[in-house]
Amino acid sequence: MPLWLDLLRTPMAAPETLALRRMRRTWQGLCLSVALVVAFFTQIHTAIGRGAPCFVAALLVGAGLYTWLYVRRKNAADSAFLERAGEPG
Repeated sequence: MPLWLDLLRTPMAAPETLALRRMRRTWQGLCLSVALVVAFFTQIHTAIGRGAPCFVAALLVGAGLYTWLYVRRKNAADSAFLERAGEPG
């Protein structure tokens, strides 16, 4: 079978529910926040002072944990969708 046909037959992801969409947008916001904190750390450190590293650490830990939660729920939704569709998952 040609590669393009094999890729065409690859099962797609599950349709995104409102809860998963909300989670994805929250995750994107966290990622953007981490990027902004890294880009403007000097200004944040000047404004907050000694609490800035704790703020950054909390944001990084929160983003990491939320990433884990989102990926776990997204994979569960995809697996359930593939099982209902009759595809091996």
